[in-house]
Order: sequence, then structure tokens, then C-alpha cells
Amino acid sequence: MHAVGYQDSLPIDAEAALVDITLPKPVPTGRDLLVQVHAVSVNPVDTKVRKRARPEHGNWTVLGYDAAGVVTAIGPEVTLFQPGDPVFYAGDMTRQGTNAELHLVDERIVGHKPKSLDWAQAAALPLTAITAWEALFERLDVRRPVPGTASILIIGGAGGVSSITIQLARQLTGLSVIATASRPETRTWVQDLGAHHVVNHAQPLADQVADLGAPGFVFSTTNTDKHVSDIARLIAPQGRFGLIDDPPALDVIPFKRKSVSVHWELMFTRPMFKTTDMSAQGELLNEVARLVDDGTIRTTLGENFGLINAANLKRAHALIESGRARGKIVLEGFS
Repeated sequence: MHAVGYQDSLPIDAEAALVDITLPKPVPTGRDLLVQVHAVSVNPVDTKVRKRARPEHGNWTVLGYDAAGVVTAIGPEVTLFQPGDPVFYAGDMTRQGTNAELHLVDERIVGHKPKSLDWAQAAALPLTAITAWEALFERLDVRRPVPGTASILIIGGAGGVSSITIQLARQLTGLSVIATASRPETRTWVQDLGAHHVVNHAQPLADQVADLGAPGFVFSTTNTDKHVSDIARLIAPQGRFGLIDDPPALDVIPFKRKSVSVHWELMFTRPMFKTTDMSAQGELLNEVARLVDDGTIRTTLGENFGLINAANLKRAHALIESGRARGKIVLEGFS
């Protein structure tokens, strides 16, 4: 089968950073689905793994976590899907990725694809939707109010995770949604997704947010180290602060005075550790599909880069590493 992989951690402009390869067809066991991949999307985690995780000598690592496709075969313990089912999902960091024609995935972290979306539109959603949902409703517990405030600040508003977080917060909670964006096109993007207010993350945040009232919740998706002091200033007492990126150091002491709790969200935790509630992610994706099909939320596809091959994936990685991506970058079909 066709796939795209790498054998050494290299800058994305290096010829061998990502390579078109041929691999054996995988065989499903246990609760695995074998999925024929029709579309994938690229996330910041793809670039981070490529730069940090070198395969054992002579082996190939296939990246890719988001996918939309069709189940072609099932393992003997599968109960939730049948061959022919259209699905979408975000994969597992401990297994080979979705940048391949055929991919194995545990059925518990898979959802039925939204009927109203095409393959590319569906592939844009799973990883970011799971991340946003878990961050909002499990880590930050936004349905439990913070006294004296009813707003959330979402930092990095035009990114993939924030693009779905804005929609979920606007449509499924009564919170006032404040999002950050620094360019005219990204300000328009987050406003169209439902943000009530937009502030500029290229400038200090605390003074800008002060006029809107202290948010009880802050969700930082990027550049947390640049904003953490402002977050400590602007967040409401007894607030809850969530993040998903990897600041080199995070000093939580400034949050003590306000009794602010700090929550990390990594959507790979459940599949990585095979937690007893691992199936919650499949159920979550089915709910996301329902919300899409009834028009409550929409896909966050930003750009379609064409066929799934090394050249187009390298372009996608480069754009994400530039920090200028808007929404999700999707690739569709194999050459």
C-alpha cells in the first residue's frame, strides 16, 4: 500500500523529511478496524513528532492522526462497526499513522462520519473536536460556573483546536466567548465561528480583556509561555485555566493567590493508556457528527492541499510550522 513516512528527524525542507513509500497491508486483530483512508488532516502534533521522534534504524514512521474513510475489514472482537461503514477518527500516538492507504484503529475511538460532510470536511474535525470537547467539558468543566463571571478566553482563536472550541462554547454553553486573533483574515474567521469578542494576542492581553470583565475560564492553545503572566492577571478568582501546548517552563505560583486550577488536555491520553473510558471518544465523535448534521456546528477545514503524498504533506507541515495556518489543512486521495 502507498504511504508517507520518515526515517530521520529532519527540517521540513530536507528532501528526506517525508518520503513516499510502500508498506505491507495491515491485518486487523482484536477490536481493530482496517480503514481505507480517503482524507486526512495535518495537526501541529504531526510536526512535533516528526522533529522529536526518530524511528529505530531502518524503520519507517508514518505520521497522521485525523482520517475519514471506509471500514474494509474488522478484527474478531469488533462489535460497533461493519465493513462498508464510513468513519472518522483521530488515531493513537502509539501506532502507525493515517498517512497511508490502509490504517488500523481501535473501534472505541472511532465515530460514524457526519452524513452531511464530504471526506475532506470530515477529516478536518476529529482530533480538534475531541481536544476541544475534553478541554471544555471534562478538564475545565465549563458547565460548572465560576462565581461572578460567565465568559471564556480562547487564545489562538484561528487554529484548528480553537476553531471548534469557539463553536462548541458558543452553541452548547451560555458563556460569552472571547477569542484572540492578530490578522484581519483571522479576526473575520473567529467572528464567523461565533466569537462574541476578539482581542489581539500580538499585544498584551490583560488590558484588552479588562474592559470585557474577568473570564472564569481561559483555554490556551498556543504560545502559552508568552501569555501566562497576562493570564494570571486577567483570569477571575477561582477560575480554571487549560492548555494544550508545551511551554518550556510553566510557573503556576502566580495562580495560587486566586485559587486558579490548571488543567492540561491531551486527547491521546485515553488510547495511549487504554483507559477504561476509552470508548468515550467514539461516543463523543458520534455526538459531534450529530451536531454537524443538524447544523449546530460546522467543519473547520481551512485549505485542501490535494493528494496525500510527501510533497503536499511537506507543504502542510511547513505552513503549520510558520504559525500562519487558519483552520485545518486537509489532503484527500492517493496518487
